Amino acid sequence: MRWTIEFDRRALRDLQQFDRGVQRRIMDYLTQRVASAASPRTLGEALTSTFAGLWRYRVGDYRVICRIEDARLVVLVVRIGHRRDVYDR
Repeated sequence: MRWTIEFDRRALRDLQQFDRGVQRRIMDYLTQRVASAASPRTLGEALTSTFAGLWRYRVGDYRVICRIEDARLVVLVVRIGHRRDVYDR
């Protein structure tokens, strides 16, 4: 079973703000680890409170916030940012 990685428009803007090395590291993590996992929930952690229903993945000092859509086998990336400010609205 292979999961598809999709990006929200805001997540793409977030990703483009980082240098190429960070972009590559995040993309490699998503495509090589998350997409090929039997369940993407085994690698991430469920969020609570205002982010309930979303999952986070740690990639060094960066966090990738996603919505997992089981019916379509899609991991939708909704936000990417540094750990100190990714949860700010």
